[in-house]
Amino acid sequence: MKFLGNLIASILGTLIALGIIFLLLIVIAMAVGEAEKVEVTSNSVLEIKLDGVVKDYAPKGTDLLDEFFALSDEKMGLNEIINAIENAKNDENIAGISINTLDVNAGISQTQAIRNKLEEFKESGKFVMAYGDVYNQKSYYLGSVADSIFMNPLGEIDFKGLSSEVLFFKDLQDKTGVKLEVIRHGKYKSAVEPFLYNKMSDENREQITTFLQSIWGELLADISKSRNKTIAELNAVADNLWARNATLAVKNKIVDAAVYLDEYETKLKMASGISTDDELSIITLSDYISTGKGRIISSATNKIAVIYAQGEIMYGKGNEDYIGQELIIEALRKARKDSNVKAIVLRINSPGGSALASELIWRELELTKKELPLVVSMGDVAASGGYYIACNADRIFAEPTTISGSIGVFGAIPNMSKLADNIGINAEQVSTNKSPNYSLFEPISDEFRTVTTEGVEDIYTAFVARVSAGRNMSVQAVDSIAQGRVWSGVDALQNGLVDELGDLDDAISYAAELAAIVEYKVRNYPDYKLDLGEKLSSFPFMKSKEKAMIEALGLENYKTYQTIKQFSELKGMQARMPFVLEIK
Repeated sequence: MKFLGNLIASILGTLIALGIIFLLLIVIAMAVGEAEKVEVTSNSVLEIKLDGVVKDYAPKGTDLLDEFFALSDEKMGLNEIINAIENAKNDENIAGISINTLDVNAGISQTQAIRNKLEEFKESGKFVMAYGDVYNQKSYYLGSVADSIFMNPLGEIDFKGLSSEVLFFKDLQDKTGVKLEVIRHGKYKSAVEPFLYNKMSDENREQITTFLQSIWGELLADISKSRNKTIAELNAVADNLWARNATLAVKNKIVDAAVYLDEYETKLKMASGISTDDELSIITLSDYISTGKGRIISSATNKIAVIYAQGEIMYGKGNEDYIGQELIIEALRKARKDSNVKAIVLRINSPGGSALASELIWRELELTKKELPLVVSMGDVAASGGYYIACNADRIFAEPTTISGSIGVFGAIPNMSKLADNIGINAEQVSTNKSPNYSLFEPISDEFRTVTTEGVEDIYTAFVARVSAGRNMSVQAVDSIAQGRVWSGVDALQNGLVDELGDLDDAISYAAELAAIVEYKVRNYPDYKLDLGEKLSSFPFMKSKEKAMIEALGLENYKTYQTIKQFSELKGMQARMPFVLEIK
């Protein structure tokens, strides 16, 4: 009994000590929060750096634990960035904007949306200037919106046109004896090509070439307007690498001058109307947002609900990183129950994924559309399952650089029968019935392939039917532009997959028109709330495995590993874009 009493006392003492430490940490976090309050002084320059991850929607937690333990990743929401630039336009303390980012960790459509907002900002008469030690294509595209763009005298600009690389794994499968058995519908359904062939199919090369040219044309059109250069001149610069160093970049008017950072800061002072001897007041975009400038304040009662669907579509709950039907359905129902919500905008940034989860979300959208106007806004990508959940909206908006379509389905099943045979493993099965079964260690049977193919065809038929009804097109017309092919936003407009080119603000404005309201405020969904267990599961030391693998393998090799790993974990039929499709 004495031992038991000592044990209980020890446990209680430990719990009390932990409780005291916990309270102390909260007090410290509160003190740190108070000490880091940001003030915007007069003649401040808003500095835009986009080195951190940009997501369409990245709500900040109010939990002190999140801040103290850094449980939240460094990220910025596109909606906050756009709102901050809009607020800066009318903020008397903001003299102008400086774009100074080594890299733009955002998609092309997100970058274009920010760039368009900066164009609007310039209409206020305030300056926009840009500087870079080096520019990649995306950071130069963003910076080219500036009134004046500068670079380091020893810097360089990577301006050479867009390209995309796809890795193929068929030989690797043959050598290891581990492969993916693939059944697909759609000659353009290139998500599984790396596991079927050693090289790119003509159909896939055609579609990648088409949308790369379309996206490149959009970027050139914007740069041409800002830099007062013809598209032919810009293509010549790209073809000949005439911006590869500062001398060539200045000569070909890709930048205005080559200066050092201190000289650039002097130019910022002069543009801000302060003496060159005064200290330059720079406020970062994240600090500016922290003052509340990431929101548009409105006293309106009416609301437009913006529901963000971002990431791959997976069956389950969902979170900030992937779309699960549970969170999206919950968000749609909450919005419908709010009597002040007059319309819904579904913002999609997804390459697709689970066909079943896509169907469940589609059904809830059908129910929602009967009660409220439903408008879709497409971000960087809204393809396959991402298009599945878009197709029944009252109106679909896409960015010109959006990648959409990919109306197709596939099933991918891992198989290691060849490896098993090579190392001497024999699998024997016993079953009560004759229905075709599948074993990881046996070659896929004709009967199982037939049944699986039937499932793929059923889902493809349903997918086409959903698009046919939602877009008011014949099944034949949909099938002719389907087959798993992807399209840019511009091409999707021409073939009827979207209704209009525009950004999220355009979609929100149109939703307000459908709802016949003028004054309104935006309410963002879903509400992401994690319990303590879920928060601790993302604690920094839990991420050390990924960081260690990147350090050991290198980023490119790690991406290859991730591609193979993700395919091996697929469950059910898939309506998704290719995993490896990076535009550089």
